[in-house]
Amino acid sequence: MHGFVAPGAGDYEAAAAQGRAAGQRCAFTLIVTSEDVDALATDPLHRASLAGTVTCPMLSPTPLAVSQGEFQLLPLDPAAPGTRRMRYTMTLTAAAGAQYRFAGFKTVRDDPGPDVWRDTTTLYVDITRADGTAVARGVLTLGPQDFLVQMTTLRALRAPNLAAAMAAKARFGRLFAGAVADTYLGIARGAPNVWPPAKRDAGPLRPRRPLRLPAPELHFFDTRDGATLRLIRHRAGAKGPVILAHGLGVSSRIFTADTIDTCLAEYLAANGFDVWLLDFRASIDLPAAHGQFSGDEIARFDYPAAVEVVRRLTGKPDVQIVAHCFGASTLFMALTAGLTNVRSAVFSQIAGHVSPPLANAVRAGLFMPDFLKLLGVDALTTDVSAEPGALEKLYDDALRLNPFLRAEQRCTSKGCHRISFMYAPLYRHEQLNAATHDALGELFGIANLRSFQHLAGMIRNRGVVAFDGTDAYLPADSARLAGNLARLRFPIRFIHGALNECFLPESTQRTLDLLRGAHPGVPYDRVEIPGYGHIDCIFGRDAARDVYPHILAHLEQTA
Repeated sequence: MHGFVAPGAGDYEAAAAQGRAAGQRCAFTLIVTSEDVDALATDPLHRASLAGTVTCPMLSPTPLAVSQGEFQLLPLDPAAPGTRRMRYTMTLTAAAGAQYRFAGFKTVRDDPGPDVWRDTTTLYVDITRADGTAVARGVLTLGPQDFLVQMTTLRALRAPNLAAAMAAKARFGRLFAGAVADTYLGIARGAPNVWPPAKRDAGPLRPRRPLRLPAPELHFFDTRDGATLRLIRHRAGAKGPVILAHGLGVSSRIFTADTIDTCLAEYLAANGFDVWLLDFRASIDLPAAHGQFSGDEIARFDYPAAVEVVRRLTGKPDVQIVAHCFGASTLFMALTAGLTNVRSAVFSQIAGHVSPPLANAVRAGLFMPDFLKLLGVDALTTDVSAEPGALEKLYDDALRLNPFLRAEQRCTSKGCHRISFMYAPLYRHEQLNAATHDALGELFGIANLRSFQHLAGMIRNRGVVAFDGTDAYLPADSARLAGNLARLRFPIRFIHGALNECFLPESTQRTLDLLRGAHPGVPYDRVEIPGYGHIDCIFGRDAARDVYPHILAHLEQTA
């Protein structure tokens, strides 16, 4: 939304007119997130959280970061019969540290004349200092073109399949349309609430720790094969730019976990890096995650597109990349296939070779993903919130009989058990704090079967191969292999948890040995992290002390 504001506490429209005359623009780009669509429906205030940026030059020359944001989707106003309010409240933090409170509301009421569009797209705004002192007032609006763009951004996160995602979107659509119909068409007029009464106490949203990051800049972009991906930029300095790439069944939120004292994005930003969080097509935050794809598409389409977007927007000739798990193996594939303009990289837990523990070797040898495909399964998910069907009950029964779960891994969380079943134990419980363990359901979600089939093929091959099994990336022919490896003649560091039960530490050691043999003198190195497993190297309780310095040290060499 965008509009104008001006100092003073008079009429909103007059303040907006004064702001327009003075050129005092105000705009925001926000992400509205409900962790539970049913809770959104049953909560009388219909609350969700807000994140994003507000641009208001009269407050700050650079965008202000949003924190402690709450959105209320058209609750009834008990003091005004027939009226609903849509409310936005949030704290704004400028780069220099100044903080403001932003409060906006839309009044949805059936007045004479056609007013539904005006009411639902006009936001009346007050901006105050932290002590309540008035700073500005005005009006922001949403234009027809902006509305059309907004409608394309509706996402159903962590749905187990496309049907569930569509059902969740339809549920939300009915909530909004029902409230509008109630107000303007007189349906259920006088009822306390057009939406069903609460079946349970929705409770407050989980408190979020404000991230110590510059205001996020969101950039959606399309790949050559039509996938829509996302980059989130935190412009903290001139070093980099550095792209952070996640693994399978998660998203870039693994790098911004607010459940630990310092996440990786904050750590790099504090050291002056221009940080870019990449959500490629496997991100659980993107609709693309619900499709069927292999690592080949990520390597050949996602990475080249992301690198070019970052180069174009920064004007820099090349980038640095930190990639974890499936993001790391597909980065290695992308580089050997011809990805250019990368000047240094950190591979976390895997790169070109795979040395699996017994559990993963057995699963891959039994072609488990192929077997699940025959059963009609097209994706696996860690989401345990839905009422389970027969397949899900069988799935959960298998978890209880899983012989590969160590006793100390047998916590009481079904979501945690599903993570271990899908991937093998991904973290040492002793390296996670309670808040992160409780929030695993937010960090993990859906993963498609085709990607699992591709991973199984790599495990059986003990190294990266194309989905069809061909040696496209590490060919047996020595001349072709030399040509592919020549594309990795730049500084690379491998980090690996010493207790990794997903990919054994020798996985990255084998890739290191291959590269050192091909290019003596190029600065390749490897760090093994004592006491750590797989993804706890990214969001472990003490990762900022034990792991991040090794990532930073390498990036600084070519920052």
